[in-house]
Amino acid sequence: MSATIELADRVEIAELFARLARLLDDGRIYDINTVYADDVVVRSPRAELHGIEEVLAFLRTSKVEGEHTQHVNSDVLVTVDGDQVRASASQLVHYFRAGEAPHRSSGLRLAYRVVKTPAGWRFREGQLTLAWSKTSP
Repeated sequence: MSATIELADRVEIAELFARLARLLDDGRIYDINTVYADDVVVRSPRAELHGIEEVLAFLRTSKVEGEHTQHVNSDVLVTVDGDQVRASASQLVHYFRAGEAPHRSSGLRLAYRVVKTPAGWRFREGQLTLAWSKTSP
């Protein structure tokens, strides 16, 4: 891969963060393959997951009845590192029940290695790092 990528590719890669947030907030976990590669590896404080099926299983068992989320991304950065493309973002996640203020919020740092697949750019390997978490009384 060259040291640069096209602007359209950068936009598509940056949009992966928004698409991931939206599908999680909407509960569309079965669309996870629209942002993750089939052989994805995700490491977080809660789990290390290998492949789409493990990610789906984790998301299915993590759902708390009646709880909703709102993911907000910022500081998205797409970089080319030799033959690899990396993307990172800061993320706030608010957990709430319909019509109520959030009862928990977290700040995370997301860092992914990104690959171009026949279906478009996808996250292949990710590290989710918890920066802080706050539970409301």
